[in-house]
Amino acid sequence: MAIETAKGVRIVAKVPPQYADILSLGAQEFLALLHRTFDARRKELLQKRVERQKAIDAGQLPDFLPETQWIRDDPTWKGAPPAPGLHDRRVEITGPVDRKMVINALNAGAKTFMADFEDSNAPTWDNNLSGQVNLRDAIRRKIDFVAPNGKFYQLNPDESQLAVLLVRPRGWHLEEAHFLVDGAPMSGALFDFGLYFYHNAAELLRRGAGPYFYLPKMESHLEARLWNDTFNLAQDTLRIPRGSIRGTVLIETILAAFEMEEIIYELRDHSSGLNCGRWDYIFSYIKKLRAHPEYVLPDRAAVGMTSPFMSAYVRLLIKTCHKRGVHAMGGMAAQIPIKDDPKANEAAMEKVRADKRREARAGHDGTWVAHPALIPIAKAIFDAEMPQPNQLHRRTDDVVVTARDLLSNAGIDGGVTERGVRENVDVALQYMEAWLRGSGCVPIHNLMEDAATAEISRSQLYQWVHHQVTMTNGQKVTPELVRRVLDEDLAQRRKTLGEAKWKQSRFELAAKYLAGTVGLEGTRTAYADFLTTLCYEAITTRADADQSTKL
Repeated sequence: MAIETAKGVRIVAKVPPQYADILSLGAQEFLALLHRTFDARRKELLQKRVERQKAIDAGQLPDFLPETQWIRDDPTWKGAPPAPGLHDRRVEITGPVDRKMVINALNAGAKTFMADFEDSNAPTWDNNLSGQVNLRDAIRRKIDFVAPNGKFYQLNPDESQLAVLLVRPRGWHLEEAHFLVDGAPMSGALFDFGLYFYHNAAELLRRGAGPYFYLPKMESHLEARLWNDTFNLAQDTLRIPRGSIRGTVLIETILAAFEMEEIIYELRDHSSGLNCGRWDYIFSYIKKLRAHPEYVLPDRAAVGMTSPFMSAYVRLLIKTCHKRGVHAMGGMAAQIPIKDDPKANEAAMEKVRADKRREARAGHDGTWVAHPALIPIAKAIFDAEMPQPNQLHRRTDDVVVTARDLLSNAGIDGGVTERGVRENVDVALQYMEAWLRGSGCVPIHNLMEDAATAEISRSQLYQWVHHQVTMTNGQKVTPELVRRVLDEDLAQRRKTLGEAKWKQSRFELAAKYLAGTVGLEGTRTAYADFLTTLCYEAITTRADADQSTKL
């Protein structure tokens, strides 16, 4: 379908009729304004990431910034008070923006639902546009869904039982290849934020809530400043009162951990706290320190929240948030129910209980789950440990966390095992194959895997191959070893699927991408900062110029 486009805008993909109003002329003009105002700054900040990585590779390890010491030392400033609906966030459920998921998540009994355009969403053109439609309809309570088996889904008519909606746009590094402004692809972050805000901000305020966001993958307070400026421009342009937006920042990069207070400061009028984005944080630790053999981590399963660098990060985050009067949110429980093995299921659920109990006792104000079945478990823990709406009153000013603490991997039990190599190959391969088919949230080995967990797997493989790590069995992790494991995994999957399903799958393409970014012999692809940028071209549906919509 050809639709009218704003001046300078070109949509290089087909727009199905059901999405035409999401890409209305007014929405396009708003997106173009955001792009023209902020894209140059976004690209400058991305270049700073490149320069910072070169410095780390050369031995300049992360540290607290001396030039912002005054922000950390000033006791007088605070973040914004909790917005309507965000005082009590004891259990938050997260998931992609497909229609059934949106309905189920809002109904599931969690305090909030983070609808995700990022790590649990493969950003196909259809996924992104349909997600915007689904959220628009959900906000107006006009959403329902009929499954292929005839089952009907609708929202709970008792609005007091519905979760408060938060939205996670893509990170600053991703682009929306189908939407061009003045010939350049638009930032995926601004595209996701802009469409949602344009269509829903006023309606959310009318309903007593607001446009609430989770902000991912930031590496510095300057990137938070860019978000804050974006919020102010958006609010002013659409005549939404300043401060209506709230943004919770996921501290999921090792560099952001050194700038927590500065990040809250930049967003202070819009801040609703920080979140321990644990899986991406482990990925970032590996990625940023990958040139240094002393920071090699053991098997993924051995790296938990009690690992030294993870424990330090949690303690600093809680201290920082409560010092500044904003929420300190706990991390994701990725477990899912194991239906055919009661004993294994109970063991998995006990891990969830222990994890959530640790979070509540540490001082977190709430936590994340990936599956509705985990909501009652997490809620029971937080109800017992936190009978009040939050723990903002709980101060831990005596906690001292140094730069060395944030980097320490000393004393983590376990080493690199052949099983760890095989599991990393299998998780990365399965996830990448599903992502290439348009699915960003995949159950694998009784865990709900998204891009963050897959990133740990492939980055560990790169780290182990790059440093020729010796496994517990005495063998080295060589390119030849990983290639053999990858080939064996592929062969087994081909046998299991059968030729017809194999040909429909994307396993061969996933293996090609994985081999390249891990550094196997015979490949030319270098380590990619993100799997999502590495594989994005393969899921675009850009049309030829004569098929695109343009002025």
